[in-house]
Amino acid sequence: MVRPPALRAGDRVRVIAPAGVPDTRLARGIQILEGFGLVVEPGAHLYDRFGYLAGTDDDRLADLNAAFSDPGIRGVFAARGGYGTQRIIDRFDRDAVRRDPRVFVGFSDLTVLSGRVWNAARLVTFYGPMMNWTDSRTGPTEIESLRRAIMTTDPIVLTTDPAEPSAAVSIPGTATGTLLGGNLTMLQASIGTRDLPDLHGAIVLLEETDEAPYAYDRMLTQLIRSGALKGIAGVALGHFTNAPVVAGQWTAAQAVQDRLSTLGVPVLGGLRSGHGNGQLTVPLGTQATLDTTTGTLSVAPGVTL
Repeated sequence: MVRPPALRAGDRVRVIAPAGVPDTRLARGIQILEGFGLVVEPGAHLYDRFGYLAGTDDDRLADLNAAFSDPGIRGVFAARGGYGTQRIIDRFDRDAVRRDPRVFVGFSDLTVLSGRVWNAARLVTFYGPMMNWTDSRTGPTEIESLRRAIMTTDPIVLTTDPAEPSAAVSIPGTATGTLLGGNLTMLQASIGTRDLPDLHGAIVLLEETDEAPYAYDRMLTQLIRSGALKGIAGVALGHFTNAPVVAGQWTAAQAVQDRLSTLGVPVLGGLRSGHGNGQLTVPLGTQATLDTTTGTLSVAPGVTL
């Protein structure tokens, strides 16, 4: 496991768009990074558009590889998710990651990049907000969570929020392991590729948005059938955002409870990670402890000073 150096005021960082097209909200995310004292540079094709993608595959790939190979860039931030990272990830310069580790922050569609970086270099990444920022979803507390995760070695503790739909999922126990995972759709889509980490012994973070309960069931079933979840230590559940509720049918939480109960591991839900309001930043690749009695996920710092 390799922790990147913590970002410091004055460091150059790059904002890139490997997937979907950012909009006017991007200016707010850049402003927040500048408020940390960072020197923000846009990728050469950050504002391109190619259909529903933020530029052609070749141009998005060029920005991605440039951000990880420029020795002066100490942090890489995704502008937004959506779709598109899978189209370019097989040409990602893994050697650059091994040569010079740096901070990377993104989530959702960028789950595949975090997985590829982990497989290539065992580099810790950060599952946190995109720079296409929405203050009503990620306010001052979430801004501070991002800053602390990438600029300090302060402890990171997520506590279950009973108001979150995934809080209804609970399988008692404690577990310790490497925190890995991310967006459920992207993990399921990564089966059979070099993007899916070996999850044996891991605490698996899962979150999802805009999916029906049966889709949660289908994706978890595929991960189970493929053997991807064999030997995991536990499951930490983030946001289940915008999952429809139909009278007389399972909710997303009930479908997930049914599927995960077959694994025989502790499960803690209700964590503020993912697409919902109050998204907090957590490192992927460091040791974590899940405790359903205290309702906490405690994660070791993701950077070194």
